[in-house]
Amino acid sequence: MNYKKRIADKILKEKLESFGGVLIVGPKGCGKTTTAKYFSKSFIEFQDEENRDKYLMVAQTSPSKLLIGEKPRLFDEWQDAPKIWGAIRKSIDDEQKTGLYILTGSSSKDVKTPHTGTMRISRMKMLPLSLYESEESNGEISLIELFNNPNMFDGCISDLDIDGLINAICRGGWPSCFKIKKEILKLNVAKDLFYQTAHVDASSIDDVKRNPIWMETIMKSYARNLCTLSTNQTIYKDVIANCELSERTFNDYLSVLEKLYIIEDIDAWCPAIRSKTSIRSSKKRNFIDPSIAVAALGISPEYFNLDFKTLGFLFESLVIRDLKIYSQTFDGKVSYYRDRYGLEADCVLHLNDGRYALIEIKLGSNEIELGAKHLNEIEKLVREYNEHEKQCPLRLPDLKIVITGGQYGYKREDGVFVIPIGCLKN
Repeated sequence: MNYKKRIADKILKEKLESFGGVLIVGPKGCGKTTTAKYFSKSFIEFQDEENRDKYLMVAQTSPSKLLIGEKPRLFDEWQDAPKIWGAIRKSIDDEQKTGLYILTGSSSKDVKTPHTGTMRISRMKMLPLSLYESEESNGEISLIELFNNPNMFDGCISDLDIDGLINAICRGGWPSCFKIKKEILKLNVAKDLFYQTAHVDASSIDDVKRNPIWMETIMKSYARNLCTLSTNQTIYKDVIANCELSERTFNDYLSVLEKLYIIEDIDAWCPAIRSKTSIRSSKKRNFIDPSIAVAALGISPEYFNLDFKTLGFLFESLVIRDLKIYSQTFDGKVSYYRDRYGLEADCVLHLNDGRYALIEIKLGSNEIELGAKHLNEIEKLVREYNEHEKQCPLRLPDLKIVITGGQYGYKREDGVFVIPIGCLKN
């Protein structure tokens, strides 16, 4: 099997060593089945038309018979035979071993099971490919190494130019793109995902018929509000300018997009450095991959010759996607900071040991100075807070980083690291 290694491999390997089963979830087309097959020694594919009826009949009457085979045993599209879940759970209890089963399934089907599988079947979320996995980032700078040895940083140079960056944003991190030779045709993958989400998956997830035009309009509005703090009410008002749907229906459609792993908002980091009333705590709007926003807006790479403002929001979405992927290997959490005084950090990356990085995301080099200024001002606020709150001081940021779409990486005199996205890896 010619397998392209993923950052998620390490996570899956560790989960198989810790739990009896692993359920891999994530958006359609991100590579769940391919990765699961690589780590499995036998498998059942319920979508195999030649054997589907036979498998489903056994799953309905004697599901435990399907568990016979080398382990780890993969059940692809397991939701088509939901009884298999209970059989796997019992098998794990009986055998008292780890690494027995892997389950993958379509995000377009929501399945209710009588048992959660807690402490037996662990969930693992996969995301699309990062720039490092697609070999567009040269990986000169490891995020975890930067945390561990910041003084070892001596600069870096990205091989990714602005045209390559724009293509990566529009194409997305969908593995199937890289089987397509023509660059322009690679954009069709995200376009098809956008169409299928609205016209097929939104209704098939729970067998409730939903209006595809309304769903497309909601995704378009989300794309227009990408990486902003727009409220649900703001997006709803934008939507009803073109569609007649109730707010309850609108909220239902948003919930479906979350379940399909199409939208994935970013939570706020709310430290005590300012009063609660001044901290912005609403979610930052985002898609799981910026290519979905491009498809929703109906634009192409050439569009950005005239609109760098929209490109800036899409670039931020791309960086956040990659930071989420990279930080999975060290159990990191991505959030943002913004207050009513205009002070912001586009991203706050927390590690599970308490360390964190304040990050500003700036496409062009002319914005680096402003980004660094924001990071230093937040650090100054933390210092001032600690002078008054000596009993419960806040940890100072371990790193201050401006991530850019430029070519050169360096460390400024104020301690801020300037790093191109084309140099980062986990």
